[in-house]
Amino acid sequence: MPIIVTCHQVDKRLSSIEQRYHVHCLVTPSQTLGTRINRAAYISQAEWVLIALDKQPLAAQLWSLLYSQLHTLALDALLLSATTPRFSERLLQRFIGSAVTVPPYVAIRRTWLERLGGFDPELEEPALLDFLQRLYACPTRLKTLSGEALGLPRGSPHKRSANAKSSRLPPSS
Repeated sequence: MPIIVTCHQVDKRLSSIEQRYHVHCLVTPSQTLGTRINRAAYISQAEWVLIALDKQPLAAQLWSLLYSQLHTLALDALLLSATTPRFSERLLQRFIGSAVTVPPYVAIRRTWLERLGGFDPELEEPALLDFLQRLYACPTRLKTLSGEALGLPRGSPHKRSANAKSSRLPPSS
């Protein structure tokens, strides 16, 4: 599958990553985050676009669990959160008016990304919140999984817990 990395400047490590993993690197020093993500999605032409917003990768064995969730026609987007917010965290979010939080990973079907108009090309970080608000506002067949549902210990989107079952996923939140 194609992997596209966007960045602001040339990094020496990118050439070895490009060769080893067949990654396509887009160096876009003057473009906003919204423009960079839209361009990467356009270049990939994949059925699903997985946007990794977290700098730390998921544990390797969790990718197969994530991919298995995408093999369905009844889903337009999948949001992978690090953890399910506790009741107190949800209350605080509601009081300060930030009901939408940016998850570390977003998978969206290409056709649905195009229907939503992609990311606002004029925005940097607010492009992510704008996109998620449109995702929730439309009749999107959306599923949210927490890292805990994929077998991760609370508070870590990166390490798989030793006692987690790897054979199947628990119900989504």
